[in-house]
Amino acid sequence: MKGLVVKNTGSWYTVRTDDGRLLDCKVKGNFRIKGIRSTNPVAVGDRVTLSSPSTGGGQEGVCWIVAIDDRRNYIIRKSINLSKQSHILAANVDQALLIITVSRPQTSTTFIDRFLASAEAYSVPVVLVFNKTDLLDDDLLHYQQMMVALYSGIGYECRQISAETGDGVEELRPLLDGKITLLSGNSGVGKSTLINRLVPGANLRTAEISEAHQAGQHTTTFSEMISLPPSGGDKGGGYLIDTPGIKGFGTFDMEREELTSYFREIFEYSKQCRFSNCTHTHEPGCAVLRAVGDHLIAQSRYQSYLSMLDDKDENRYREAF
Repeated sequence: MKGLVVKNTGSWYTVRTDDGRLLDCKVKGNFRIKGIRSTNPVAVGDRVTLSSPSTGGGQEGVCWIVAIDDRRNYIIRKSINLSKQSHILAANVDQALLIITVSRPQTSTTFIDRFLASAEAYSVPVVLVFNKTDLLDDDLLHYQQMMVALYSGIGYECRQISAETGDGVEELRPLLDGKITLLSGNSGVGKSTLINRLVPGANLRTAEISEAHQAGQHTTTFSEMISLPPSGGDKGGGYLIDTPGIKGFGTFDMEREELTSYFREIFEYSKQCRFSNCTHTHEPGCAVLRAVGDHLIAQSRYQSYLSMLDDKDENRYREAF
C-alpha cells in the first residue's frame, strides 16, 4: 500500500493513501538505522510504502511505514542552539517560501543566507516573502527595500506583504497554484497568519510577539501539509507545508569546496580567481575578495559565507547517524 505523508507529530505520521484514506502510522523499529541521516527518518512530503494494519502485540490496527520512495529533493537543517543532529523539514517540494520580517522579530541576514544556501544545495527554489509591512516606519521600510534590492539583485524573487491586513497576499496565489510549497521562517514571522489568509477555515493558532524579547512564540509544533483551495487556474490549488518556527538554521552535510557554489554571486566571481581551490579568505588573486572590497558582493553575504566555513573548520556539529 502506497501513500503520501501529510503530517508528522514526532512519533506518529498521518499518511494519505493512494485510495484517499487518512491513516495514522508509525515507523517500523529497524527502519531508522537503514542509512537515514536524520533525526526524523520520515518527513512530510515523503512517498511511502505501508504494511497492512498489524494485529496482536499491543499494536492492533497500527499501520507501519516500511519504505520511503527516492526523494527528488528535501530541505535539511541543524539547529544552532539545540539539536546537534540533522532534521528534514520537508521532502519532494516544488519551492519554499521563506517568511522574513525586518522587525517584530528581526530576521537576520545570516539566517536568510544559510536557508538559501541549503535550498541551493538540495535544488529547492526559494521565494523571499517580507511580511508585516504594515508595522514598518520609514526607516524600517527603507531597510526592507535595501534587503529586497540585495536579494532580487542576486536573482531571488521577493514579495512584500502584510498577512495581518491581507495586503499583497492575493498576489502570492499564482506562485502557489499546483505546487507543493514549504513555508519556513523564524518563530513569530507570521506563517500561521498567512496560512489563515490563504486557506479559509484553517484556523491555525497565532500568538503575540514577546514585548520583552521581540521574539516569536512557537504556535506550530509539528509539520503538516495543508490543501490550498482552487484559485480558478488550470493547475489546481496545490499544498502548503507548514513547519514549526525555527530560531537558527545550521547547515548540514556541505563540503567546504562545494560551499562557494551555494552563494550565487560568490560563485560567479570565483570563476575569475587565480587558484581553482581558492577559499576566498586570504589567497592572492582572489576575485571574490576584490568584489567584496569593490562592494560588488554584499558584506553581509560574504560574512554569512565565512560563518559557514567556520562551521566546517571548527567541526561545530557532530556527524548525524
